[in-house]
Amino acid sequence: MNWETLLSAKRWGYEDKYIASQADARSEFQRDYDRIIFSSPFRRLQNKTQVFPLPGSIFVHNRLTHSLEVASVGKSLGRIYYNKLKEEEPDLDTRLPLISEIGNIVSAACLAHDLGNPAFGHSGESAISHYFTDGDGMGYQKSVTGEQWSDLVNFEGNANALRILTHPYAGKGYGSFALTYTTIAAIAKYPCASVAGNDKTNIYTKKYGFFQSEQTGFEKIAAELQLSKVQESPLIYKRHPLVYLVEAADDICYNIIDLEDAHRLKILSYQEVEDIMLPLCNDPKMKVRLEEIDDTDAKVAYLRARSINTLIQACSKLFYQEQQTILDGDFNHSLIDMIEEPFRSIMKDITKLSVKRIYNYSSVVQIEVAGYKVMGGILEEFIPAYLQNSSKYHQKLVELIPKQFLTKQQDDYSKIQTVLDFVSGMTDLYAVELFRKIKGISFPSMS
Repeated sequence: MNWETLLSAKRWGYEDKYIASQADARSEFQRDYDRIIFSSPFRRLQNKTQVFPLPGSIFVHNRLTHSLEVASVGKSLGRIYYNKLKEEEPDLDTRLPLISEIGNIVSAACLAHDLGNPAFGHSGESAISHYFTDGDGMGYQKSVTGEQWSDLVNFEGNANALRILTHPYAGKGYGSFALTYTTIAAIAKYPCASVAGNDKTNIYTKKYGFFQSEQTGFEKIAAELQLSKVQESPLIYKRHPLVYLVEAADDICYNIIDLEDAHRLKILSYQEVEDIMLPLCNDPKMKVRLEEIDDTDAKVAYLRARSINTLIQACSKLFYQEQQTILDGDFNHSLIDMIEEPFRSIMKDITKLSVKRIYNYSSVVQIEVAGYKVMGGILEEFIPAYLQNSSKYHQKLVELIPKQFLTKQQDDYSKIQTVLDFVSGMTDLYAVELFRKIKGISFPSMS
């Protein structure tokens, strides 16, 4: 793979249309960023759980604030890489006119990376899968292909994000978001079909990146950018190089920010946070500076800022050093897992602490359990209603599905996806309220 073909301003759904000139205020990739920012799926992230239940009096991160922070870090990672290339080759922009846009591309992709995640954090994905593996949805296996069934029993937020960005929803226009090919490719952490996912030996097949319904579209993008194809059936590609920077930005933010949130919620003491983050700051005078700050939240914020800076520099350095291996598609690790010591070991210690003290904290587990009940309960009502539509009750339920999600296709796979589009886009609050109403737990207000 090479940057000459990997960077393309061609737009999904508008391949032959207008492309901005150099005189325009925004580049094509800045337009991508803006289109995501102003979109409804992005706004809905403000009421989707990141890790902790959405706040009462104490602010914690949701998926929207997380995505904004990841975009900020991603832009720095991309810009640092471009600056290093520019130092090496002063006339780089003449040879590669779009190379200066790497920071904007990574930033836009970072904004979009969680668009496909359903309510209730990662448990929302598991809850959808559970409906088909162990719930009423088991009966639909006979009416879909093996590849389609694999999509359903392993519902994946990454693949759902690609669908949101490219699927022609009713009334939305063929291009949907109409993002550039490169921005779309930069979110595909696992560019393979679901039947090829879950192979942990390769970084690009640990999960999967597109549903069967979007496979042809992804092939079109991959052909334009000349992504390396590993095999035809089941379809597997190697990652677009910028995926590594998007992934690194995500890894940096959630590892560090989860510690900050845990401190605010008094799950971790200040001393615990300082002990594990201080070495990441890579500053012998940091301890003295911290002593000059009285407020512990401010101290943690300072530790967070300096830690993120260290990790940005470490990941940027590694990406630059390994750029040829990455372009060849042979770098089989995330950047955060291969940064220099002692930072690599510190990040592993943070992961262990997070699993032990944060991700298994009672309120986190409670929201995951609730997610199973709510998501499963909604699916067991709406999927039979849309596929069978055999009663007035079914008809009333179908009327609750926004028309933009409805499909003209008559096969069960497409109809199931219609319901999943509707359900996976719900915020935590909307899902809970809808569940209560359709189950008769609460009665809708007439106001």
